[in-house]
Amino acid sequence: MSHMRSNYERDLDLNLLRVFAVVVEAGSVTEAASRLYLTQPAVSVALRRLATAIGTPLFTRRGRGLALTSRGVQLRSAIYPHLGALVDAALSPSAFDPKTSDRTLRIGFADAAEAWLLPRLLEVLGQQAPNMRVISLPVQFRTVGAALASGMDAAVTVADELPSSIRRLKLFGGGHVCLFDPRELRLPKRLTEARYLAHDHVIVSYNGDLRGLVEDLLGRQRRIRCSVSTFANIGAIVEGSSLIATVPAMVAEQIRSVRPKLATRKLPFETNSGGAGTELLWLASSDSDDAARFVRDKIIAITSRIPHAA
Repeated sequence: MSHMRSNYERDLDLNLLRVFAVVVEAGSVTEAASRLYLTQPAVSVALRRLATAIGTPLFTRRGRGLALTSRGVQLRSAIYPHLGALVDAALSPSAFDPKTSDRTLRIGFADAAEAWLLPRLLEVLGQQAPNMRVISLPVQFRTVGAALASGMDAAVTVADELPSSIRRLKLFGGGHVCLFDPRELRLPKRLTEARYLAHDHVIVSYNGDLRGLVEDLLGRQRRIRCSVSTFANIGAIVEGSSLIATVPAMVAEQIRSVRPKLATRKLPFETNSGGAGTELLWLASSDSDDAARFVRDKIIAITSRIPHAA
């Protein structure tokens, strides 16, 4: 290591060796300057600097061209094999190894997906890619396109129209259920639309208003008592109250795993018309990103093993 450090501390710009190699190959300063996108004086100065650092001339004039001195011939023989290897090393992409990769990926999660998917993804990465890190960011159908365009590696959310530069893969359907506390509210096994609409509701609205999925997509108006911006506290709000929450089936499953006294009912109408569902989204330009593809594959594998993902 001390020998390597002393070599680097010498007054020699390694770029000068590249200039030297191109001049040798071109046979003239003029042609070398053209290939290097430099001026002729700049190439001449570089050769003088290299000769000064080495302590002896490397070229001599021969007619209108240049000829190598004996020291120049020696230098050419010594550096040529190494220059090629250095260029190949610099330009060849490094192989991705999940076991050693310390890549940090920015992944967007819809509020409904983060609670159940992110813990499972982190568990898999802890086993297979222990040094990889995830920055989780909130996205929803109105913001996901801009988020991906600004550098997000992938997103898991519901989306509407998106540009063709964004790849999309459906992970699971968009089915919803009715979540409630049976100790406070009695609902029949088969819930009618009239009964559903007659009860008080808590909704999630990303617009901060009193309109949710049922109002916007289905044109039905509920009796809304409370509107919140995320699904994070829906379970706490519903438990101990007579409120109904309409939530994705995945979210209901997650909430009931920690609040087992809550119950669900099938909705009296379809919320998955048109094949809408949660998708995995990423920029087409990142198809060749091995680390990003590795994490995308893990997300796909996780969702495929979950019953509601069908």
